[in-house]
Amino acid sequence: MTVVVGVDGAGRTRRLGEVAAASGRPVLPAAATSAEELATLVARARTEGAMVVVDDAHRLPEEVLLMLAAAARTGVPMAISRRPTIKGPELADLDEAVAALGTVEHLGPLAHDTLAALVAAVLGRPVTAEHVAAVHDASAGLAAVAEAVAATPDGTPPALVARLQRRLAGTGRDTAELAAILALGLDLDDDVVCTAAGLSPAQAAAATRSLHDQGLLVPGGERMIPAVARAVLADLSPPERRRLHDTVARALLAGGADPVRAAEQLQAARARTPTAATVYQQAGDQLRFATPDRALFWYDEALDAGADPAAVAAGRAEAAILLGLPVDVDAATGSPTDAARLRLVAGVAAAYDGRPGRAAKALTSASPPGPVLAVPALMATGQPEPARSAATGEGQLPLRLLAEAALAIGRPTDALPLLIEAAEAYEQAPPAVPVPDLPHALGAVVAVTAGDVATAEHLLERALTAGLGGPAAHNRHRTLLAWARLRAGRYDTALAELQRLSGVPLPGRERLTFACLTAGIARRRGDIAQLRAAWAYAEPVLARRAVDLTHLEMIEEILVAAARLRQHRRITPVLDDLEAVVGRLDRPLDWAVSLGWIRLQIAIVGEDQRASTAAASHLGSLEPLGSRQQAQCRAAIRWSAAFAGDVCPDGVLADAAELEAVGLPWESSRLLGHAAIRTSDPSAARRLLERARELSFVEVSVAGSAQDAGRGSLSDREVEVARLVLAGRTHREIGSQLYVSPKTVEHHVARIRAKLGAGSRAEMIAALRSRLPAEP
Repeated sequence: MTVVVGVDGAGRTRRLGEVAAASGRPVLPAAATSAEELATLVARARTEGAMVVVDDAHRLPEEVLLMLAAAARTGVPMAISRRPTIKGPELADLDEAVAALGTVEHLGPLAHDTLAALVAAVLGRPVTAEHVAAVHDASAGLAAVAEAVAATPDGTPPALVARLQRRLAGTGRDTAELAAILALGLDLDDDVVCTAAGLSPAQAAAATRSLHDQGLLVPGGERMIPAVARAVLADLSPPERRRLHDTVARALLAGGADPVRAAEQLQAARARTPTAATVYQQAGDQLRFATPDRALFWYDEALDAGADPAAVAAGRAEAAILLGLPVDVDAATGSPTDAARLRLVAGVAAAYDGRPGRAAKALTSASPPGPVLAVPALMATGQPEPARSAATGEGQLPLRLLAEAALAIGRPTDALPLLIEAAEAYEQAPPAVPVPDLPHALGAVVAVTAGDVATAEHLLERALTAGLGGPAAHNRHRTLLAWARLRAGRYDTALAELQRLSGVPLPGRERLTFACLTAGIARRRGDIAQLRAAWAYAEPVLARRAVDLTHLEMIEEILVAAARLRQHRRITPVLDDLEAVVGRLDRPLDWAVSLGWIRLQIAIVGEDQRASTAAASHLGSLEPLGSRQQAQCRAAIRWSAAFAGDVCPDGVLADAAELEAVGLPWESSRLLGHAAIRTSDPSAARRLLERARELSFVEVSVAGSAQDAGRGSLSDREVEVARLVLAGRTHREIGSQLYVSPKTVEHHVARIRAKLGAGSRAEMIAALRSRLPAEP
């Protein structure tokens, strides 16, 4: 007695024949469908000692199954085969009767060796392990399917398509519709499958069992066998496929499925229908602030599937602005809400482009939270009254905190704690809108102005670690981090941040910051060629006359570079604009000091004693509260006095120490160097230069070479000449020692002076003493 259980195509009939042959008895197939015929068959079996073989027992009438069960219980030898699902008590009774006196065999996927033998027999030649594996993947090891696809595992044999047509034609609408949906290969929840197929859970369960019994599903699962799925889809016309995709898309929407997951499923099926377009658009909307690059991908999929461009314009613009990509803020939109979103993006784009005035105007006129977002730009452009009015607008907590902090920007030490609070709130609940600047960035600018570089770095590193604001904000935070480190005198790490941004397309605001940083590095290295490059990079941005308060401190670097390059025509308009901003804010002391300090540095570089005296006098009249600004005011008076030849070494050393203590080591070394070359006391000059050398000997090189560290990109030969110049040798004496003509030495000295950016021989000597370490 044997029961062979397996899905269609698993080889039930073949195995039943093997069992019958192994029994050694005559075989009587139970093909009878009437009680009389079956009674005759059973009588013959008893008389002849034959085995009754019942193939596909699940197809027999109920009365026949009952008679076979009764015969089996009386000892008639019997072997039956059936599908895994037992649908009625009669088949269960027969199965129990046979199994009680024998064995039950369950046919599953073919073993590797068996499958390899089958494929080889079909092809009539040996096969590779890779080919067998491909057949297994396509057929799930089911014998009938493996035989059909043996020649082309990745193809869709017509014979397999025809076989499925026959099978599904007799299953009814429910099973056929479920088969088509499963053939898409989507990872759908049960409720979505039921909705798409129009079935109740009970109907869907019955249809799934039917498909499983027919050998269309992977054994042990609800996924369709790959080759079978291809065959089912191959039998669908293009309109039928589109209907199927749209049906699934509607079911996903109705079931409240996660839009991204739903979009992934539909995209895998290459769904291109109006409803699929809606799902793709929803996926883009969900991701536009978290992963804007993926959002753009889904918006493109939506457009390819037939979405109205106006319907996705706002979402695309919001994602693109975070990526730093050009945006079409004038695009037609499908609703007033979308038009308002585009106006907000227009304001943010203007801020990124370094046009704060235009950004403030656009955001103020936009719907909430536009006015609240406009507050930092309004304050930065010197519009305190409109800023206070806009700060009362609607907005999420992080944005309201940012606006409140921006109102206090005239007092950096008061604004900084508020900006830290805003940054923390932003991290906990990032607003679902693009913003002109994160509180971390504005907080860093304010912190550097307050002399708190450590806080600036902390805020920026937190924003970078969390990936807040998208790639455009990432570049903003990188440039500001480089600025903070340059200000702190860590020039190598500042340069490392700049090198990360090398070749990255930056918007106008970051281009100006990048140029200021490049000029700052060049100043500290004495690299006049790099100064020219920084100026060429920044000049088009400066020409727009769009600087604001947040640029004030860093703009010193590029304006001093302009002064050294004799580009005074660009300096005055920028300073006038900044003066106007500071004036409209009632000249807050910290920013007034920064502006006066810039004028002092420009005067010193231009060797304009009258201007330096005026700048120092102005700074000396101020009474700022910040320790950094106090140190700058005292140092300005000392610097101007030294410029006039009045050098008090102890006073210079004390004021230089204060500058270093408040985070201005470069300025400290410059004060020491300028005083050293103007004192008539050799001993004092040595003291000042030794201290200046300690502060200014830094390892900064665009190429990162330790050999070039601290020597202003001088070549080896130029270093030799420079050392001899410092030793007091004449051009003739140097030429004699180096075996070159005095004229060649003169050329070397000229190049050294140009590279160091020295305006005079005395300045060149001071720069060389501070940059070249003493020989051992």
